[in-house]
Amino acid sequence: MWIFGIKGPSGFSASSTAEQVTQGIDATGLTAIVTGASSGIGTETTRVLALRGVHVLMAVRNIDAGRKVKEAILKEKPDAKIDIMELDLGSMASVRKFASEYESSGLPLNLLINNAGVMAPPFMLSQDNIELQFATNHLGHFLLTNLLLKIMKTTAHESQKEGRIVNVSSDGHWFAYREGIRFDKINDESSYNSLYAYGQSKLANILHANELAKRLKEEGVEITANSLHPGSIATNLTRHHSFVDGILNLVGKYFLKNIPQGAATTCYVALHPQVKGATGQYFSDSNIGKTSATAKNAELARNLWESSMSLTGPN
Repeated sequence: MWIFGIKGPSGFSASSTAEQVTQGIDATGLTAIVTGASSGIGTETTRVLALRGVHVLMAVRNIDAGRKVKEAILKEKPDAKIDIMELDLGSMASVRKFASEYESSGLPLNLLINNAGVMAPPFMLSQDNIELQFATNHLGHFLLTNLLLKIMKTTAHESQKEGRIVNVSSDGHWFAYREGIRFDKINDESSYNSLYAYGQSKLANILHANELAKRLKEEGVEITANSLHPGSIATNLTRHHSFVDGILNLVGKYFLKNIPQGAATTCYVALHPQVKGATGQYFSDSNIGKTSATAKNAELARNLWESSMSLTGPN
């Protein structure tokens, strides 16, 4: 992505890498969960957080893939602290099992990186009979976050360090910017549009972070919640659209980010001192970015929260 090197107020640009935006930061003593850590920007996020001294818990569906990532990082940094746990965000039972096991581990939790996602597959239902993208990209992370909040609050209080929750969204939410989230259409296969459904799930990531930030602020808890757009990146998310995938592979080097650049904003929001105290913000290219009016709609965020609570059951 050689044509986008203009720096923003943070001093970083779309061309900045995850290593560059965290250069000189010592995050020793912090513990993070990264969902979807076995591929793409999740892997790079895990690697760079570990390089900066964070104890990273890789939350992945494929344990074998996770082990390969861990082994590769340990070759680069033998003293990296990395653990792996199984998590399928498309299954509420799996999310509950993960949260219960994490609580039993006694580990603290400073950073929660809600990164995992699926993009524009054919119509499918999750194990809980909810459209797969909404279930995986939003509801799974919504439930996971709620179940882990108690640990994060305890950690923030005892460590006197700000906790940070980071939702990885995308510019895909613009597909849904006019209508917002049509709760009555989520499971409607007859009107299903894979890209629109993806946009709804990504819009939900932003709204979730905004409402969570508001609630945490009202509680006076030292935990921030932000969302971000990692940039347009050629990853395996486009595998369900072979034509798009082919085009991206052909011309992507000219206008798409590579994976180290794609993970930069996540690592920036998770670790950088410039972000301390910032909450309910939407970041892009390691700077505060602009989003749609729909994504700023406080009433829609409240409605999403209430609907999500109803769909996920007792937290």
